[in-house]
Amino acid sequence: MRITKQIITFALIGAAFATAMQVGGSDKSKAEDKQKKTQSTPPPARVNIERREGKPVRPDENDDTRGASLRIDTNLVLIPVSVTDPLNRFVTGLERENFKIFEDKVEQSIAQFASEDAPLSVGLVFDTSNSMGAKLQKSRQAAAQFFKTANPEDEFFLVQFNDRPEMVVPFTGNTEEIQNRLTFTQAKGRTALLDGIYLAMNSMKKAKNPRKAILVISDGGDNSSRYTESEIKNLVREADVQLYAIGIFESIGARGRTAEELSGPGLLNDLAEQTGGKHFSIENVNELPDVAAKIGIELRNQYLIGYSPKNQDRDGKYRKVQVKLVQPRGLPPLRPTWRQGYYAPIQ
Repeated sequence: MRITKQIITFALIGAAFATAMQVGGSDKSKAEDKQKKTQSTPPPARVNIERREGKPVRPDENDDTRGASLRIDTNLVLIPVSVTDPLNRFVTGLERENFKIFEDKVEQSIAQFASEDAPLSVGLVFDTSNSMGAKLQKSRQAAAQFFKTANPEDEFFLVQFNDRPEMVVPFTGNTEEIQNRLTFTQAKGRTALLDGIYLAMNSMKKAKNPRKAILVISDGGDNSSRYTESEIKNLVREADVQLYAIGIFESIGARGRTAEELSGPGLLNDLAEQTGGKHFSIENVNELPDVAAKIGIELRNQYLIGYSPKNQDRDGKYRKVQVKLVQPRGLPPLRPTWRQGYYAPIQ
């Protein structure tokens, strides 16, 4: 959920403009008023500000400068949507009319619709635990392939984890810096996967772009985190961040798989689905670069749907979101993927 920056900017400008005119008129001396009347200066143009649906804008009653203060109370929910065909190929070129969006089974009016490649803020969560030893090289190549899809306005950070997570590279537009740090990565320790996701989600609060995503590359379930699976599931539901994961798992029939490794695919899949992202489970490390590139392409081929909720209650409750497609003629059945819901604000 977001407050549209443009609406806030125009509202504040309009309020300041109107207040300045009122105060200016009251503070001038009579002589100045008389002099103004003799001039042929046209009256100032009126500034009209139109808002989206929301509660009325009122001056702050506790503010002495009431005429200059506006409280904007406008909600806009943004839902990224990916659309694929039966062959799992991305479908582009759809229009606003091809989508319907529902919140708690109530259809909403689409206020914004975009399909261009908007800037991204992405966090790479990279497993460096001991079991990753033989898989590190292909994992580095996967990261490199993912970064090839980057745009100049994107920003990235790198979180590495083994016994504990570490922010190795904060937000940067320089992907080479991240790849250089990955070059010197060594595998050791246990797997604090959940702690790594927590650190990445928390770091996303500093993101400058409205579209945010996390890419996890790991080879097993968690066995060293302080945070629980339940806590992280709640966290990803609250955060406006898509989570993609590449799980590098041994085959089901392989011997020696621990309980954590057996539960790893299910954990990553649940987390990804909650956010509208995806989990890719692979057994052959040679597939890593191609899968990472595919994720990068998907993030570049999403539709962004915005709506102002008809339910304006600020109750902090979870709202379920559903996206339905109006099937275009001549195309096979299409499948949308989207964020499953969000928490309403409390204030």
